[in-house]
Amino acid sequence: MTSLLRLRHLETLEAEAIQIIREVVAGTQNPALLFSGGKDSILLLHLAALSFRPAPVPFPVVHIDTGHNFPEVLGFRDRYVEQLGVELVVGSVPDALAAGTVRESPGATSRNAIQTPVLLDTIAKYRFDALFGGARRDEEKARAKERILSVRDEFGQWDPKNQRPELWDLYNTRIPADGHLRVFPLSNWTELDVWQYIADRELPLPPLYYAHERPVFERDGMLFADTGFLPRRPGEQVVSRTVRFRTVGDMTCTGAVLSDATGSAAVLRELIASRLTERGATRADDRVNETAMEDRKREGYF
Repeated sequence: MTSLLRLRHLETLEAEAIQIIREVVAGTQNPALLFSGGKDSILLLHLAALSFRPAPVPFPVVHIDTGHNFPEVLGFRDRYVEQLGVELVVGSVPDALAAGTVRESPGATSRNAIQTPVLLDTIAKYRFDALFGGARRDEEKARAKERILSVRDEFGQWDPKNQRPELWDLYNTRIPADGHLRVFPLSNWTELDVWQYIADRELPLPPLYYAHERPVFERDGMLFADTGFLPRRPGEQVVSRTVRFRTVGDMTCTGAVLSDATGSAAVLRELIASRLTERGATRADDRVNETAMEDRKREGYF
């Protein structure tokens, strides 16, 4: 009975997400899907494929490459979009740095701050009027403030006070002048729901999500992969540990967790026992201050 209820719950979430995707495509001119190669965007692209099958996905996927991404994730990204026959649009932070359109702050290791203007330039270049994102409301408290359809102004900024009501399953896809929509079909999913769906549908993921041995070092209670992008501080020693990643952002700000979970069933068991959200446990960029995520979203972040 428990298994049957779980499947019905997943089917309800799947049906809601497919409805949202279809509604937005019907009501906009040039949508796209933000794709990082992480589990949420993989699930979202899978749902987009289901929404229009047997026809192909009728919009491109967009990845903002900071130059600090895990190679395993980039390789998976390329294979997965090719498998689905989807167009891939890449906005490159390294190219923007070389062109002088963005600058890194002295001493900065994370490129989160300069990722946003590259995203906004990419939106303007391709004239996207709606972007699907894989945000879930259980990730971080600022996520929960947004509606499923988030109105962004001409600068890509989000104003929490300027949100449309969403009654039942009625969505207003009207685009503001010179603005666009961010659309979050996974808003009612949790991390546990995502993993249950991945396990049930046997969706492929980058190998980082499963336990593997890796050289890491500890900083502020988090384990970081040993790469040239995040210089070690005095006293930080590299050790070999069996770890996995709950989220796969940049190598400079994404921490690993000790784990022996080599499959989705084992990951589910770990999550049930965990009391920490994935971003709270493994994302250093969210520890800057209590409003770090909300501040970035106001500036035009995903």
